[in-house]
Amino acid sequence: MAQNLTYTRCGDYLIPDIRLSHASDKPLGKYGRMRRAFLAENNPILLDDMILTETLFPHLWEIDETAHRREKQMMTELLEKNPAPDKETQQLAWVQQILTFGFALKSKL
Repeated sequence: MAQNLTYTRCGDYLIPDIRLSHASDKPLGKYGRMRRAFLAENNPILLDDMILTETLFPHLWEIDETAHRREKQMMTELLEKNPAPDKETQQLAWVQQILTFGFALKSKL
């Protein structure tokens, strides 16, 4: 398993020139960070394997996107079952119901 690596000399040391195969500026959301913390605490071997094979961040982005889609879907279903008051005339009641649904959804996810 010989690889052709190039090195950069820093003083007396040779540092391998290693680059990630896919780098992205896409930020990691709340659910992606939660998944990473879960893996670090409960399955560190899988976390290390995913880091070494460069599959961790695509996995975390997918988890984050899936959780956001599920949250949006659940909010739509809740609003269909329990319609919110008119936003134009009852603003405080509308905000209260939307926030209550949001807190309930976040506790379920």
